[in-house]
Amino acid sequence: MGVTAKPAVSLAAAAGRRRATIEIAQRFEKEGFAGIYCPSFGDGLGLCEALALETREIRFGTSIANIYARHPHDFAHTAAFIHEVSGGRFRFGIGVSHGPTLARLKVSAGTPLEDMRRFVTELQAGAKLAGPLPPLVLATLRQKMVALAGEIGQGAVWANAARSHMAASLSHLPAAARSNPDFFVGDMVPTCVDADRAAAAAVNRRTLTGYVKLPNYQNYWIEAGYEEEMQAIRKAIAAGEEERIPSLMSDRWLSDVTLYGSATEVRDGIEAWRAAGVNTPIVVPSSTKGGQMVALQELIELYR
Repeated sequence: MGVTAKPAVSLAAAAGRRRATIEIAQRFEKEGFAGIYCPSFGDGLGLCEALALETREIRFGTSIANIYARHPHDFAHTAAFIHEVSGGRFRFGIGVSHGPTLARLKVSAGTPLEDMRRFVTELQAGAKLAGPLPPLVLATLRQKMVALAGEIGQGAVWANAARSHMAASLSHLPAAARSNPDFFVGDMVPTCVDADRAAAAAVNRRTLTGYVKLPNYQNYWIEAGYEEEMQAIRKAIAAGEEERIPSLMSDRWLSDVTLYGSATEVRDGIEAWRAAGVNTPIVVPSSTKGGQMVALQELIELYR
């Protein structure tokens, strides 16, 4: 195998494994991975504070922090703190999350675009006391949020995007963002490494079952060319037949949205994501053989 740039990795700190999570982050730094990006699960922003102090060179960030979870001025102080103590390695990924999470938080959201614009304005106001902010990366799916990311942010990050649709999505960025090599373009790609492709595919289907129930994701995937699958899933949900959902997630769709199969197939898939315009593929690892720690070790072995 020739020399291949390693991707970034998604890393969450579950209760009881927080110290182990920091230690494996240090391993990813030593192994030369491109970055570490922390979802909201397990307090991603808290993990980023630890990474600022416990790593030295690797870039890292949130992917994403929910803008409704805290006041923008409070976020500004934390983001500025991490930005400063990390020496500028931190990217603050922010997003509007989705319905079930907002319901759990008892949040009544407005229009996502307006809420995001207002949040960034207030965050920047908070920085007058907090200090310089890190680059802002907006969580995106569809074209209007992509355009907004290019207007008010320094990056855009997708989760579970369709690779075949990425060029169309990126076309909605302003020209200045598209031509800027420092503009962050990321996608969190569910990934399972196993030569038994059927077993790996089944893991990825389980990972995405919750997402395909969400209207905002359904609308995105319809836009990306998967109307047949999404309409079938909507009908199954309406009929109370959610157990049918995995069988309605076609191989064509799964191969476009996730990575699975042998080590060579997954490595080649990561390169295909780069070729599609994603300068920072973020692998979200799962395993057929165990939990997150097993999957993270398999990702390290992928490039040995």
